[in-house]
Amino acid sequence: MSIARASPTRQEAPLPTILFAAKSERWTTYEPHLRTALAEQGLDHAHLTTEADPADVDYIIYAPNSGLSDFTPYTRLKAVLNLWAGVEDVVGNPTLRVPLARMVDEGLTDGMVEYVTGHVLRHHLGMDTHIHGQDGRWRDDSTPPLARDRSVAVLGLGVLGSACAQSLAALNFRTHGWSRSAKSIRGVTCHHGTGGLDGALRAAQIVVLLLPNTPATDSTLNACSLALLPKGAVIINPGRGALIDDEALLAALDAGHIGHATLDTFRVEPLPADHRYWSHPRVTVTPHIASATRPASASRTLARNIRRAEKGETLHHLVDRDLGY
Repeated sequence: MSIARASPTRQEAPLPTILFAAKSERWTTYEPHLRTALAEQGLDHAHLTTEADPADVDYIIYAPNSGLSDFTPYTRLKAVLNLWAGVEDVVGNPTLRVPLARMVDEGLTDGMVEYVTGHVLRHHLGMDTHIHGQDGRWRDDSTPPLARDRSVAVLGLGVLGSACAQSLAALNFRTHGWSRSAKSIRGVTCHHGTGGLDGALRAAQIVVLLLPNTPATDSTLNACSLALLPKGAVIINPGRGALIDDEALLAALDAGHIGHATLDTFRVEPLPADHRYWSHPRVTVTPHIASATRPASASRTLARNIRRAEKGETLHHLVDRDLGY
């Protein structure tokens, strides 16, 4: 007589615990989008929370200003997914020993392209003269050049820089790009390395800064590099404040070598009320609004990456600890 054997009980995979480590107002904004995005990825069973026993946490969705700085107690941690595009405030943390992914969000990219394209066109067309010159007489009736006669350089050809360079090239600007390593982008003259930076600057009537913030990029625009730019060149910085030597830029503006600077990021934020940038006639200050992470699209990015990790796949947008981005 055969004895029926009970089928072994199928062991269900443990529920992944996802800790949302950011300020409380961000949780209010993100929670519904994250739950929807996780469900779309088949992760509706995941435990999404703002409080958990560190030993139970599998993933941390992380904002560097959350107050969490010691990752040591998170013994089950598989990955940290940054909520911000910049990782300079976390990449050097010695307690973080798991993969770190930076935020690459389609909404952030679109917003940056729109900001950069808008301000490049503003300076290309000389719009400030007409907007601020409504006093009953024509200030300047000269015709601006066509885009094909204007050179623009984008410093930094990552996701954001490449998208901006392609947008400018599509408008027929003579578009140059510079990056640490060699890149190839259709319609863009790509430069790389130290010598390549000099060439990109010498060619640029408008410079857009979209480099990461690392020790190697600090003060990329300094007295020496600013001197390479053609007289009257315009600088647009929606990237990182530390990319510019502020005193060198102010000196170049005062001397008339640099025609204008539109600045969205600064070494100290908010920009102090007594900073010379506020009162300088050749500086436009915008309050770090060039682009922002949109909760709906960012949540989809986060959920897709967690799903990849759960399947044992390599995360997208991994940070290179040695390079700092």
